[in-house]
Amino acid sequence: MKTSLSFEVVSQLAEKKLTLATAESCTGGWIGRELTAVPGSSGAYLGGVISYTNGVKEKLLKVPAKMLEQYGAVSAPVAAAMANGAREAIGADLAVSVTGLAGPGGDTFGNPVGTVFLGFADANGAIWEKHLFAGSREEVRFAACQRALVLILEHING
Repeated sequence: MKTSLSFEVVSQLAEKKLTLATAESCTGGWIGRELTAVPGSSGAYLGGVISYTNGVKEKLLKVPAKMLEQYGAVSAPVAAAMANGAREAIGADLAVSVTGLAGPGGDTFGNPVGTVFLGFADANGAIWEKHLFAGSREEVRFAACQRALVLILEHING
């Protein structure tokens, strides 16, 4: 289901003549679904990678295996690397990434359910942010998707 946030993201990207790519793990393509629900989004949203496994993160997004081993898939360095990797692989001006734990369990690095890292990359490099979202699996995934859309808007609007 498209949201007003997705309309705003597509409108702002088009207005500023910017393109976007996504790299999603725990959201499983939800951000891409939101963006492609907006008519005309193909002018701004180039595509995305659903990198649900470490192997896909490594092969398609060029996240170093050593980084995944040292920090885990749900971490700040991996979120930043995923965003950079998506931007480069897809050839977009900007990229957003999401990696997290929607449940039912945490990970071996001590992250509880609801831990989500988002990354954002542009020509200047990548940044990340950490969140702890509450609720069911779907609520965590929805919150992560919505925050990713807001993160995009924050960066394209300065």
